[in-house]
Amino acid sequence: MAAQTEESMFHRAQCRRFEGLTEEKESGWTGPYYFIQGADPQFGLMKSWKVGDCDNGGDEWQEEIKLTEQAVQAINKLTLKPRFFVLCGDLIHAMPGRPYRDEQTFDLKHILKGIDPSIPLVFVSGNHDIGNAPTPDTISEFCKSWGDDYFSFWSGGVLYLVLNSQFFQDASNCTELEQAHDLWLNNQLAAAEQLKCKHVIVFQHIPLFLQSPDEENNYFNLETSKRLDLLQRFEKAGVKAIFSGHYHRNAGGMFNNLEMVVTSAIGCQLGEDKHGVRVVVVTEEKIHHKYISLDELSDLTVKEVISAFLE
Repeated sequence: MAAQTEESMFHRAQCRRFEGLTEEKESGWTGPYYFIQGADPQFGLMKSWKVGDCDNGGDEWQEEIKLTEQAVQAINKLTLKPRFFVLCGDLIHAMPGRPYRDEQTFDLKHILKGIDPSIPLVFVSGNHDIGNAPTPDTISEFCKSWGDDYFSFWSGGVLYLVLNSQFFQDASNCTELEQAHDLWLNNQLAAAEQLKCKHVIVFQHIPLFLQSPDEENNYFNLETSKRLDLLQRFEKAGVKAIFSGHYHRNAGGMFNNLEMVVTSAIGCQLGEDKHGVRVVVVTEEKIHHKYISLDELSDLTVKEVISAFLE
């Protein structure tokens, strides 16, 4: 019985698709709408960061529980519902095989099951979810818990691609899976060039870059040659924006007409931003967005953001 409850808790992406958000149902443009992007609830990081032990210090996550509950409650109170709520990775802090991983996963699922069932939850894998150098086993574990690690879906005439960015970072332990991901991505991008969708948007955990496409390599971005290869492939396919997390601060920049959007965390902040989410307004011509703190997330602020972008 517990297994049945677990399996039915969320709609999960399966077979590289997301139930209800398919091309057959959602390929037509029906007018402007919005969705909400969050990142890095990362249960356990706040304690780890405080004690200076990010490998072993995450034995408490009550602060992250309160923040994620606050996000869910605020989203549920919105009278104008988002088309979906996407979490761009690092759902929990404990790496595969580390202590507290099962407990953190259980607590996060318990909170997220409280989201309004009319709002689809889209999960993106992060490095803490599948490991810095993922293996077939760690990826399989993620898929069983949260759904496919990469897939595409449609909403209101827009094509969305959810990617596993660890394949771009270190696929040394899963080369066959990385090759399958790259083949799938090539096919998706080739199809996007031919489709009459309003926009193409990418979700992944690790940003391609933080401020500039030619910035130096660091822990929070992708290596330069991989970064430029992806940017060129995305631009050729007509991708308008890439939304990510990982940095625990707000950042972003442009590559020609392609926008890189880096969203700060629901959980632990590493800069001066407040805990929050990003409201993304999709219009026929453009993708607009604004980061809103959890304390300010309400009908009034969301409607103000939407109205400002639709004027």
